[in-house]
Amino acid sequence: MAGGNQVRRWWWDWAPVLRVLSLLWLVLAVFMLVPWLVLHFEGDADTHAFGLALVVLLVTVSLSWWLTRGVHIALKTQQMFVLTTLSWLSICAFASLPLVFGVPELGITDAFFESVSAVTTTGSTVLSGIEHLSDGIKLWRGLMQWMGGIGIIVMGIAILPFLKVGGMRLFQTESSDWSDKVLPRTGGIAQASLGIYVGVTLLAMLSYWLGGMQPLDAVVHAMTSVATGGFANSDASFGAYSDQPHLIWMGTLFMLCGSLPFVLYIRCLRGSPKALWRDEQVRGLLILLVVVVLCITLYRVSRGEAPFMSLTHTAFNVVSVVTTTGYASDDYMQWGPLAVMAFFYLTFVGGCSGSTTGGMKIFRFQISMKMLLSQLRYLIHARGVFVSRFNGLPLSDDVGRGVVAFSFFFFLTIAGLAMALALLGLDYVTALSGAATAVANVGPGLGDVIGPAGNFGTLPDAAKWLLSFGMLLGRLEILTVLVLLTPMFWQK
Repeated sequence: MAGGNQVRRWWWDWAPVLRVLSLLWLVLAVFMLVPWLVLHFEGDADTHAFGLALVVLLVTVSLSWWLTRGVHIALKTQQMFVLTTLSWLSICAFASLPLVFGVPELGITDAFFESVSAVTTTGSTVLSGIEHLSDGIKLWRGLMQWMGGIGIIVMGIAILPFLKVGGMRLFQTESSDWSDKVLPRTGGIAQASLGIYVGVTLLAMLSYWLGGMQPLDAVVHAMTSVATGGFANSDASFGAYSDQPHLIWMGTLFMLCGSLPFVLYIRCLRGSPKALWRDEQVRGLLILLVVVVLCITLYRVSRGEAPFMSLTHTAFNVVSVVTTTGYASDDYMQWGPLAVMAFFYLTFVGGCSGSTTGGMKIFRFQISMKMLLSQLRYLIHARGVFVSRFNGLPLSDDVGRGVVAFSFFFFLTIAGLAMALALLGLDYVTALSGAATAVANVGPGLGDVIGPAGNFGTLPDAAKWLLSFGMLLGRLEILTVLVLLTPMFWQK
């Protein structure tokens, strides 16, 4: 009897998590219907792949919904941590099914790697000959990244602050829930962000189409640009349009749009047009981009390259790496050693908190610098009282501890993953840049294997599983997953 009661108690503790997961899987099924309908009308052979994947997904949703009937959804903090991790992991698994059943006929390892890279908006790929894939598969790759992009925003605004993890918690900690001053509830912020996300995506689609892209290419590149995901419809990535600089500049603009805080877009639309520029992290990101682009452009021009095209491709690729999009319009491995080293450093930066980007996020570097300057003042004036501020508001010790903890585990995760990849026989450039690009959710690494001119298809299966885990860790802000591995988390 005691064992039966314990099982029932366990079930009622975790049934709400399964209930919410079934709702998320249903949303995934709705997204999966889009490429299925496209292929159905085209009469493509990949129609059966999406049909079979939909059957598996809907059967799972129906069974989960039936098992959790009568369950009241009221999630506690412990359940939210588990739900956050399981939702991303399970969606990646289900999203990989069309790649397993479809014309690419990927194995489970490659299909899971591709879907994790898509949903986490990393942009690494194992596919070659992308131009020859069916329209449905191309569209699905874009939809996965677009879905992951809005998922990142909602997670950053509504979930991670509640769990006391992530960048948006900075605003809540500093100003008694700064976000609620924009709209009355978190749900309202998420809905408004979704509206802006859809609007910017539609604008990108129209711009790309009017700029000369084919309709499907315009749709996919718009979704992956705004989501800062980086999947393209060509093995050459955005380099397929290298002879059309206006498209390169459009891509630069829309990647930048995806890297800014969506909450600030809401403020701009609600009567504060200067909200973006007044934000310290936005200014920091823009200044960094301008300085780096100018420096690398001058470096390339000094090597005899054409000024305008150097500026065009430098701006695009720098913005792509910093915003963790992962597009490449040119092989920057050929730009000289200084440029290659700069791109490695830029891998770690990321965009702003509350955006679709990965990486450490620019605000953590800014806060770390403020903490360093404060410490230097203490060394000179031991009895002084110094208050560090961010956006004009005092930084609490809670924020400082969060930045230090995240930064430590961010680089520790990269170091551990790189060592594991090296043990599998990967050269040090591939191992280190692969680990960095996975955890930072950037996409391409460095070197001949996984650089901007290569892909991840030739890596051993074990390396792909490790990198998939690294991508998920990076997207979930690392601490969200690591806390599940601590014994005290599971103690009642």
